[in-house]
Amino acid sequence: MTVETTVYRAGIGTSTGAVDADPITTEVIRHGLDSAANQMKRALIRTAFSPIIYEVLDFAVAIYDRQVRLLAQAPSLPFFMGTMNFCVEAAVAAVGGEKALEPGDIILYNFPYGTGSHPQDCAVVMPVFLNDQELIGYTTIKGHWLDIGGKEPYSTDTVDVFQEGTIFPGVKLYHRGELVPDIYRMALANSRVPKMVAGDINAEVVGVRTGAAALLRVVERYGLDTFRECVERMFDHGEAIVRSYFERIPDGRYVGHGEMDSNGITDEPVPFDVILEVTGSNVCLDYSHAPDAQPGPINCPIPSTVSASRIAITMLAGRSESPNEGHFRPLEVVTRSGSMFHPLPPSPCFLYGWPALQAMEVIYDAVSKALPEAVPACSGGDICALVWWGVREETGEPWADGAPHPVGQGAHYRGDGASSLIHHAEAATRFSPTEVWEQRNPWMMEKVELAQDSGGPGKYRGGLGVDLFFHLLEDSYVTSAVERTKNAPWGLAGGLPARPNGAALRYADGSRIHFGKATRLQVPKGATLELYDGGGGGYGPPEERDPEAVLADIREGYISEEHARRHYPHVFGDSSV
Repeated sequence: MTVETTVYRAGIGTSTGAVDADPITTEVIRHGLDSAANQMKRALIRTAFSPIIYEVLDFAVAIYDRQVRLLAQAPSLPFFMGTMNFCVEAAVAAVGGEKALEPGDIILYNFPYGTGSHPQDCAVVMPVFLNDQELIGYTTIKGHWLDIGGKEPYSTDTVDVFQEGTIFPGVKLYHRGELVPDIYRMALANSRVPKMVAGDINAEVVGVRTGAAALLRVVERYGLDTFRECVERMFDHGEAIVRSYFERIPDGRYVGHGEMDSNGITDEPVPFDVILEVTGSNVCLDYSHAPDAQPGPINCPIPSTVSASRIAITMLAGRSESPNEGHFRPLEVVTRSGSMFHPLPPSPCFLYGWPALQAMEVIYDAVSKALPEAVPACSGGDICALVWWGVREETGEPWADGAPHPVGQGAHYRGDGASSLIHHAEAATRFSPTEVWEQRNPWMMEKVELAQDSGGPGKYRGGLGVDLFFHLLEDSYVTSAVERTKNAPWGLAGGLPARPNGAALRYADGSRIHFGKATRLQVPKGATLELYDGGGGGYGPPEERDPEAVLADIREGYISEEHARRHYPHVFGDSSV
């Protein structure tokens, strides 16, 4: 039986003049591109209608050259980082390629197997022309629309892509600067919250136009030839940084193991492996041994499989630089067509991000077997997402909201893990302030606090998870996409596991049900949804932890005395708390 595999690598530069580009000019252009991307981000945030855009930052903005190589991306949702070139390529191909593009065009695209996302993550792509004649690049935004006509606003139990939302397979939303009204009307007609979607569509359009104008200013200031040469040098520099890191990892083949709680349809766990192969400064991440595409929506299309790989690698090796195409060149990604990490239509993929989050942790698990000091222990491993909707009692208006929630980060050989951070795949995103939540939505927050004893014990303690309790003031619905409820975040080098994630619904009569993934769960007025976000694993044996650090944790309330006596008995030999 023949197994069809796909090998993906970032593009290699074509300019022969990159070495001669002036390094100062290159740095000025690099920062100018980063500034242009940030201008896109600010324009989007300031004009968006829904909190999932302007508060949560569930979007990505990026600028690409004509060869669809990443020039710059503003800090927002890293997980989208590695998918946007797929969005641009597929959107342009769908309308007929470069020859079909004209100045002022904006393409709408959300086909999941090309975006890597569920249909709610809609991309807009704008070609950028110099003097309205020469195509020099693209500006693009992918942002989460609150609803786009799926069977539910958010789902954990879809069985094919057709249940997941309306598909726009690459259509011109604007043609030569003019709105195509039929496409716009179709998008609004397929949403339960059309006013919010209309506002967010217009905000994405403002964003890509802002980026196009900023990119043109950079090119016009330095000239196209100088710009292109400096871009090649910029890519070469990013590549050199990542390669210098990988050279530290011993050559070899390292296997990381992961497991999903379920596929959303059946309750059986779904184990998988990711293989890390290091050869000199080249790294290959092989997903070809993953299980077949699942009947439930935990399938991860190849753009997001590549993106998860890119994030995991660049966060280790990128030296905190804003990424560009060069940072991705040393990485090769191998997938198997028809598998969970390379599903084919019409496989459901609404929860595409959840296996990708786990894959990042699994990649670090594989790296730890070669270089334990290079990676942290496992984090809470999830974004513990909740998506809410309903109809307001007083006005009859539909409402919707959603957010990721923070988990504890794993400890590492230099110190304790950080507490209460959004998973690193979504670093730079956030959840809304309590005041915004309570003003916009029909709930009161009973609790938002660090969870005592939730971090894994070790020489260095794992970061703490968070407890968030939502008390509903009106009847509502929620979809919970909470993963890693069955598997505790692992420790490293003798460190112990942390508290896993969990969720429960406490009714007004005091009864309670527990769940992880749940779709359209009715939350009646007076009930409280309790979200228990997990901690990070510990690093190193607990008996090696500094007694003063243990006592300080007790004083600060991070751990209880009972927990300390159980895991750090050496602290209490001759002293009391």
